[in-house]
Amino acid sequence: MKFGVVVFPGSNCDSDCFHVIKDVINEDVEYIWHDSDEKLTGFDCIILPGGFSYGDYLRAGAIARFSRVMPRIEEFAQNGGLVIGICNGFQILTESHLLPGALIRNKNLKFICSDQYVKVVNTNTPFTNLYKEGEVINLPIAHGEGNYVVDDETLKQMIQNQQIMLQYCDKYGNVNDETNPNGSILNIAGICNKEKNVFGLMPHPERSSEKILGCEDGKRVFLSIVNYLKSR
Repeated sequence: MKFGVVVFPGSNCDSDCFHVIKDVINEDVEYIWHDSDEKLTGFDCIILPGGFSYGDYLRAGAIARFSRVMPRIEEFAQNGGLVIGICNGFQILTESHLLPGALIRNKNLKFICSDQYVKVVNTNTPFTNLYKEGEVINLPIAHGEGNYVVDDETLKQMIQNQQIMLQYCDKYGNVNDETNPNGSILNIAGICNKEKNVFGLMPHPERSSEKILGCEDGKRVFLSIVNYLKSR
């Protein structure tokens, strides 16, 4: 298996993702520079990490969407390659229209940094197949623009296509306004595209992948990818 971690100016979780792939799950990985125009041959999964690409000017992910590497990532995804965008990476995927909807300012207009319970809604994907449906896991969040919005018709289609993958909840799995940290519609914390090969989530699984960090709930996101690729 070979993973690629894209590095944008302002990325700050790229080394975390690289470490998890290389040292925690022991798979091949290399960095991909944002200005690269080379075809993404030989890669099985591309990771767009968290951070503040281009300083989050205009809005989060809006400038990174025009990086030279993005047409290659779009081509990679259209050919069935796996793409996962974490936090700022999720924002870039929506700006690039690889995922529907948009991420706007948190409802309370404050940057949120905390542990957060999320419910795994769909396990029939390359990214969640090692979880149980309805399982509650603990993943850190750290964002100022994590409020997921989408129009009603697209949301209806997403529900029909089972594109909602993670929802914010409490430790008992309750999904409601009280367990919603940023105002996201339907408490959405992560979604995929219709084809299920592009996944975006605001929580940080790479920050919850080792015992030394106090929790390994996020590790199975990356192991699920490996499991899917092996079975394929």
